[in-house]
Amino acid sequence: MSTVAYITARGLFGRRRVLLLLPLPLLLVGLALICRAYDVDPNQWGQAVVVGLGLVVVLPVTALIVGTGVLGSEVDDGTIIHILTKPLPRRDIILAKLLVAGGVSAVAGAVPLCIAGVLADGARFGLALAAAAVIGAIAYSALFLLLSLLTRRPVLLGLVYILVWEGLLGNFVSGTRVLSIQQYVITIADKIAPTGILDSKVNLTLAIIMSVTFAIGGTLYAINRLGSFSMAGETS
Repeated sequence: MSTVAYITARGLFGRRRVLLLLPLPLLLVGLALICRAYDVDPNQWGQAVVVGLGLVVVLPVTALIVGTGVLGSEVDDGTIIHILTKPLPRRDIILAKLLVAGGVSAVAGAVPLCIAGVLADGARFGLALAAAAVIGAIAYSALFLLLSLLTRRPVLLGLVYILVWEGLLGNFVSGTRVLSIQQYVITIADKIAPTGILDSKVNLTLAIIMSVTFAIGGTLYAINRLGSFSMAGETS
């Protein structure tokens, strides 16, 4: 499994796609620094920067780029067949891919959110955002990794989930929040460090249970799906 993880990480960081991970986190930190430097009241910029940019855009989009990239390209170009011919359990392949995707997404999302949180409301809030972002990154990564095995357009479907389900419907249809990773992250961070910047709309128990469900359920389904590739000889 460590070999697969190493090859995955090398392939991920060797592609231009990884460059897409840099602008959004830098923008998040930059905006927070500018607001702090000009002594703007955090109540005026905290929600727009931390939530509107950090939790709504930076974290999920980063996870989408990485989660669909660790396996999706191999499915698209057919090289997944070479992986499946190796004497490796399908479980180890998926876990290795998820380890890389979750780890990279967690770092790229949690670090800038932590910095922005510290600038907005202190160290406790920053650490709360970082902890919640790690949980969210794992859940998002499992979902987007699964999408890369289910469809040839995982990025498109991922954007639909982020922009339409979480963004549009999540703001107007309360029932959709039950299946919104974004809402889980907001709730977990808000319970760790309550602040007026965050507005949690689901309860903590639901947020924890559903985060685990997305992570474990998505991983198990991906393992099962990859197993069907080897048995049926599919490449898409």
